[in-house]
Amino acid sequence: MLGSRTFRCAASLAAVCLLAAATLRAQNTAPAPQITDNVFKNVQLLRGIPVDTFFDAMGMFANAMGNDCTFCHSPKAALDRNEFAVATPRIQRARQMIVMVNAINKMYFAGQPRVTCFTCHHGNQSPRSDPNFALQYGPPIPDPIARDFRTDATIMPNQVFDKHLQAIGGAAAAAKLTSLTAKGTYEGFDTAFEKVPVEIFARAPNQFATVVHMPSGDSRRVYNGTGGWLSGPDTALPVINLTDGNLDRARLEAIVAFPAALRNSFSQWRAGRTADDDQEYIVLQASENGQPVVNLYFDESGMLSRLVRFTLTPVGFVPTQIDYSDYRSVAGVKMAFKKVVSQTYMQMTIELADVQPNVTIDASRFAQPRP
Repeated sequence: MLGSRTFRCAASLAAVCLLAAATLRAQNTAPAPQITDNVFKNVQLLRGIPVDTFFDAMGMFANAMGNDCTFCHSPKAALDRNEFAVATPRIQRARQMIVMVNAINKMYFAGQPRVTCFTCHHGNQSPRSDPNFALQYGPPIPDPIARDFRTDATIMPNQVFDKHLQAIGGAAAAAKLTSLTAKGTYEGFDTAFEKVPVEIFARAPNQFATVVHMPSGDSRRVYNGTGGWLSGPDTALPVINLTDGNLDRARLEAIVAFPAALRNSFSQWRAGRTADDDQEYIVLQASENGQPVVNLYFDESGMLSRLVRFTLTPVGFVPTQIDYSDYRSVAGVKMAFKKVVSQTYMQMTIELADVQPNVTIDASRFAQPRP
């Protein structure tokens, strides 16, 4: 994994607190639209948005404040989900801040989310308004996952993708990889950082399913080529539909398993350079509706080290970061045996032990999970 600041408290405790906030209701009929109004209690400003986007927005607050969900919510919410609906003084203050930030963006930036909670807080409970000499005279601190960076016209994106294909074993070998199954371990806050068994099923060009065998039941993350879902004992609804940036991130994660199609995942790319822990990387960035939404990071050998997909929420763009490492050859194609997924409300690590290429996989593996 590339060096990055670990959000131990916010990235883990926020997940359980937020997920527990939902009113769970199993339904035998077609589910109603999964928007905040129908799932959570006492939501006043973040109404009418998908549930998965709501989690990203809550994670933005945790990240910006450098704390977990009980910093704003009642501490009793850790044991009683109804307490999440209690409007504490900090929740009321947060609502005021959302109104303020929205007003600034509307007045000065044509409604674009240029100012966010993180703009002022930067991981601190209170925004700092006085100068910082350490920043002014100290060594520069690079931001390896920035959406804004200078384009390097000397880097040709197609050449970067060609080098990547060559590095993993060549286009011919990649084209022969049509499916794979894998077994390994998974760990995250949802498993109390204990390693549990995980299975992965993938089929070209873009189907991908992860099954985490938790003690309380299986957790599934599925993308079938068009739709994506989360389900399990830790989800706020029996089945959560992935939307917008989260759905596209699942698409990209599936494509990475069969990288021959990676360059075609977006129509246009621009290139730049960045560094992290003294390691230099070439960054390829794709845009959607005029906004940068995807960064791909390639090391000097051409291997993909990191993927970042930004999801637009009512409180700004929120990243999901996937770090790839421990590349090993499978059927002539190098693939990452370790993957770390970091979100503002969750972080998880998958380490593979056994990968079987070009196997028959039942179509049911990529179907929408049952509640």
